[in-house]
Amino acid sequence: MEHLSYEESKKKVFKGLYLLAAVTLVEVFLSLLGKGYVIPGAEKYAAVFFVVGICLIGLSLYKAYFIVYEFMHMRYEVKGLALSVLLPTVLLIWAIIAFFQEGNSWKKRRELIEQKDAEPAVEDADLQGRLLEDPTLYRPLG
Repeated sequence: MEHLSYEESKKKVFKGLYLLAAVTLVEVFLSLLGKGYVIPGAEKYAAVFFVVGICLIGLSLYKAYFIVYEFMHMRYEVKGLALSVLLPTVLLIWAIIAFFQEGNSWKKRRELIEQKDAEPAVEDADLQGRLLEDPTLYRPLG
């Protein structure tokens, strides 16, 4: 770990705070741009939405990296300790993405079930009559 004087440490902290503030302002600007407040009608284009989303993810990851490595002093720790802190974080992010994917699958399946439930039921007499008229509808098992 570096041994800095009080004034040097204070300058380093403020430099980090100014950097984080600048990145946050850029994120806010990009968010407003993506929602169409800066350029009206920009929210209608999928490319703008995609680029803004990727930029916001990248800037957020940079801020998280900077905070962990600078303010939580992971930069000065041994590599094994830093990895033991960061690896569970990566696994947590992976789990969140996997749970969102699984939830979306359940949602689509539920919509399909609701759609099938909304269809009118076929009367047994109608089905038997159709089977007698068209024997190709009936296929015996085996």
